[in-house]
Amino acid sequence: MLTAKQHELIRFIQQRLEDTGISPSFEEMKEALDLKSKSGVHRLISALEERGFIRRLPNRARALEVVKLPEDAVTGSDKPSAANALVGAAMPTKTVAPEPANDIIDVPLHGRIAAGAPIEAIEGQSSMPVPAALLGPGEHYALEVSGNSMIEAGIFDGDFALVKRTDSARDGEIVVALVDNEEATLKYLRKDAGRVILDPANGAYDPQVYDAHRVQVQGKLAGLLRRYH
Repeated sequence: MLTAKQHELIRFIQQRLEDTGISPSFEEMKEALDLKSKSGVHRLISALEERGFIRRLPNRARALEVVKLPEDAVTGSDKPSAANALVGAAMPTKTVAPEPANDIIDVPLHGRIAAGAPIEAIEGQSSMPVPAALLGPGEHYALEVSGNSMIEAGIFDGDFALVKRTDSARDGEIVVALVDNEEATLKYLRKDAGRVILDPANGAYDPQVYDAHRVQVQGKLAGLLRRYH
């Protein structure tokens, strides 16, 4: 069951693909659906992708493919066409390759996070623009990295960590871990006999070991942005 906006978006994407062979940009989708920001478009696309209605083609920010349509979605003149004769079934592959584009979305920027000793993760009111190609499905936020305990993983002081919001992760993944509901840190996650071990990526730092109930996973690292001065 799709929401009205999800239904409207998939109809718009499919109509544009039928007309031009190129999926619409985030800006075009935002205007077509009368949304206030591109982050709303990103959430709709992520929801449709997770439900199997659309698919993002790799390495192309603007390349969307409609896999199936909802049962009551008919495009064009509201008559079946070769592109949607089997409504709800797999859609044919387009022969025209969509053009890449530099779509940008705004993600919340929630202050600083430690890559060293834990510091407070400050809830900020700002946001930062991020290329959509760096983010997969799901909800994301950004944190500014403070410290150098993850430098061997290529994460440096002043970088911006792009984080996919989740409360679970596997051993070996880099996570945002909230300790004692007060302090947050960016580390490799490891679990061992009722304990959580937060491993640095810097030989000068020791692992941080906590009882499992003291640590909450608040997200997994999805990407990095770096400024060069």
